[in-house]
Amino acid sequence: MRLLTTTILAAAALPAYAADRELTVFDWAGFDEPSIFQAYVDKHGDSPTYAFYGDDDEAFQKVASGFKADVIHPCSQMVGKYRDAGLIEPWDTSRIPNFEQIEERFLDSEVFRDDQGVWFIPTDWGATAIAYNTETVPAEDVASLGVFTNPKYQGRTSLPDSSDDVWALAYLATGVTDWSEVTDEQFQAAAAWLREAHVNVAAYWADPSEQAQLMASGAVDVAWSWNDGVVYLQADNYPVGFQREPAEGSSTFFCGYVNVKDGPGSEDKAYDFINAWLEPSAAKALLDTIGYGHTSAAAMATIADEPAVAEGLAEIDAPVLAQTPNDPELRQRQLAEFEKIKAGF
Repeated sequence: MRLLTTTILAAAALPAYAADRELTVFDWAGFDEPSIFQAYVDKHGDSPTYAFYGDDDEAFQKVASGFKADVIHPCSQMVGKYRDAGLIEPWDTSRIPNFEQIEERFLDSEVFRDDQGVWFIPTDWGATAIAYNTETVPAEDVASLGVFTNPKYQGRTSLPDSSDDVWALAYLATGVTDWSEVTDEQFQAAAAWLREAHVNVAAYWADPSEQAQLMASGAVDVAWSWNDGVVYLQADNYPVGFQREPAEGSSTFFCGYVNVKDGPGSEDKAYDFINAWLEPSAAKALLDTIGYGHTSAAAMATIADEPAVAEGLAEIDAPVLAQTPNDPELRQRQLAEFEKIKAGF
């Protein structure tokens, strides 16, 4: 399985297809669904050219090493890293009519917006929680994050090959719900928990489609999952549950687009792409195809009554760790430790 994952990641930097060559979008797998940015397709007759990645740190390393794109889709905690490396430039919000519709909570950081401008256009958000086979896993087993260390599920679990997501899980499991100030003791406790959870892991999934395939094939019964993995399984009529309210809680994240400095394509088309994403009609497509919420209040109002919002995006009666920007040194420490844990050390 590690060989399979390596192959997938090696291919991730290649364009999935060459469409509109004047705009290259470096994105998470699955976000090339045209209905999400339909206004762009309507205006230009085609989708942008896409290249994909499965992990934020992987994407940053490729861009820092010279991979060329016009816009990138990092999650919030990565924006500062792109800024510090001088890889991005501010957006001109006067060219983004629906910018004011973005909920303020998604812009509440000087990393995203300061006196130099707006560096990040938040577009989508979701949850990370326990996906499980409802026919083989009793509900009481997923009432706690302890399911990931339960010997009953040795070799039957899957975790994301993503440092941020696994550390959010480990912090929650060890009683931490705010990662903005983590003590060394809390870090060590989370690392010890991750090592224990590693024993049960059949595979670390590289993207939601791989996670869904692992579960659909019967290889695993329990996964730490984003909304999209659950949506894919539901589309295949797999008996999947999404437990967002274990005793210790679950996490949330939000992502958006940054404007690459000296991108090779059309700056006008980059703005057309962002404006298409911020159309209220994008919310329904985003929810149906990936299961995520939209950052625009006007867009979310169009899907407020959708069952999928209640199932995967509503407020929960459990702790929530918000994956917002945190200390870059801590992120680097987490990344290095996660690599050791995956290697069995």
